[in-house]
Amino acid sequence: MSRAGTGLVVGVARHLDVERLLRQATHGCRPRAIHRPGTVVTDLAVMLADGGTRLRHLEVLRGQAGLFGTVASASTVTRTIAALADNVDVSVVALDTARAQVRVAAWQAGAEPACVTSVRDDPDTAAPVCIDIDATLVIAHSDEKDGAGKTYKRTWGFHPMTAWLDRDDGTGEALAAELRRGNAGANNTTDQITIVDRALAQLPVLPDQTRVLMRGDTAAAVTGLLDHCRTLDVQYSVGWAFKEATRTATHQLHTTTPDDLDRRWIPARRPNGKIREGAAVIEITDLVNLTSWPTRSRVIVRREPLHPGAQQTFDDIDGFRFTAFLTDQTDPDIAALDVRHRAHARVEDRIRCVKSTGLSTMPCDTFDRNQIYTQIVMLAADLLTLTQRLTLPGRHAIAEPRVLRYQLLHVAGHFTTSGRRRTLHLPIDWPYTPVLLAAFRRLRALPAPAPG
Repeated sequence: MSRAGTGLVVGVARHLDVERLLRQATHGCRPRAIHRPGTVVTDLAVMLADGGTRLRHLEVLRGQAGLFGTVASASTVTRTIAALADNVDVSVVALDTARAQVRVAAWQAGAEPACVTSVRDDPDTAAPVCIDIDATLVIAHSDEKDGAGKTYKRTWGFHPMTAWLDRDDGTGEALAAELRRGNAGANNTTDQITIVDRALAQLPVLPDQTRVLMRGDTAAAVTGLLDHCRTLDVQYSVGWAFKEATRTATHQLHTTTPDDLDRRWIPARRPNGKIREGAAVIEITDLVNLTSWPTRSRVIVRREPLHPGAQQTFDDIDGFRFTAFLTDQTDPDIAALDVRHRAHARVEDRIRCVKSTGLSTMPCDTFDRNQIYTQIVMLAADLLTLTQRLTLPGRHAIAEPRVLRYQLLHVAGHFTTSGRRRTLHLPIDWPYTPVLLAAFRRLRALPAPAPG
């Protein structure tokens, strides 16, 4: 077989009881089918984690029954997605429910993020649980694709909204995705509130005193979303556009006397805590009008020297680039708040990874069916992340999907049977075979999920 390493993902899915949870959540859909929807969805998620980009790529798993068992045919897959899409709202809730239960089992097995664990150790200094939201474009090469439309970049396709849990270790968990038409706005308040609510519902019960922080770019700086976060007791940190008042205040502070400059500007830091040479942050809350924004909102500006080759924009001055963000966090260390906000950029890594795990295309004909497909993609992204966290150490624990597939998942192997016991053999001369063998051992040593 050519996918012996993908058996690791299958093993994690079986340990977390993914198929059973999905079958329970979708029990009313196609109850008399030989291949129940939960089983088909699990196989599709494994196929996408393995690198497939079309529904027909399930044939790769189907041709290796010794490892993956009996896999549904392409026609069965199509009928299953169509059946789920017939009542798409109910099906999305069902899939979300199953994914949340999988997350609970994974965290209990050892995949709990450090930001949650630290709350139990020292809640006063623990970092918040960060949820990053962002929209992305998915190109459709057919103008007849249902729901596709002209995007703001003058391309043709879809504009899904996504939400991610930043684990602060180079990986992130897929919390929610809402497929939207190509002309949907990035700052649509209703869509943003929906995705935040779905993301919060994905989190297991958090320890007392846990802070939750919603991060976004300037598109998330809308009063409706921030007011909603306030009602949910969720803090926010979102990009702040450089409009006239902000630009005037920032440039005035930038050109003050050296004594005042040293007093108001604070050296900016890198994620590792070291000083970022030439960069500084300053709070300008008292210099801008925030009466239309939630109370206790603060505006913090960062300046840093232009990178070599960067073109100066209208907001830049004296070789410095200025950016700003709006937050309601009360921490007096604005340099730390700046580092935390800039970590939102990791959402681009998450989106790049999920696009290599199936989101680069919408293979179905109708919008509702592609909505179901999008939820399966998010399950596949979670399976990869949880596999890394539970079984892989070192650099493979934070490697991107393409690296995992090339080095670990797409490894050839063969089964032998002796005394009614089957053994999977891996190539002895492949340099990553020891890593894969150790991962299988860690999988066998995982604690059994809690009942229920």
